[in-house]
Amino acid sequence: MSSKSTFLSSASKSYAIALYELARENSELSETEDGMNGLKKLLSDNSDFKKMILSPTAANKDEKKKVMYRIAEQYQFSKTLKKFLGFITIKNRLFFLNQIIDSFFNILSINRGELKAKLTSSKQLSGKELENIQSELSRDFKSPIKIDYTYDPNLLAGLIIQVGSIMVDASIQNKLKQLEKSMIET
Repeated sequence: MSSKSTFLSSASKSYAIALYELARENSELSETEDGMNGLKKLLSDNSDFKKMILSPTAANKDEKKKVMYRIAEQYQFSKTLKKFLGFITIKNRLFFLNQIIDSFFNILSINRGELKAKLTSSKQLSGKELENIQSELSRDFKSPIKIDYTYDPNLLAGLIIQVGSIMVDASIQNKLKQLEKSMIET
């Protein structure tokens, strides 16, 4: 890992810890989580917003601060999150926002005792299907599970699930590879 990415990871984690602690102290953890979910969605859905966040030349600090406060008001962010966004805007650290969000959710998961699962499917899963899989995994692992879901149309039917070091590859692609391997060995 390069020193630049190590710094980015370390700095974003520090900001996320600070936000988590402030939100917890102010009893605004749930509201802050909702706001961070909104920001994550906004970053993935709005290319203009993403450009403003990532580009130091897209707007000056004052313009960025106005935009961030407008977004905070529109989405009714917690006071803690509003102040935090103002702070990282003034300190010219908005380009960390995506990493801060990811670190914040990581801290939430750890403090809730959640396990993380990566799920890849060959078809687009509905919210209900994801909910059922999450419920089933939580029961099997006897712990709350947070799913990071990816749709991969290149996967030939089935699912790939990874929880920690445990991986279940129930895809047709994997079964074909196993069949091919066994045919070669015989």
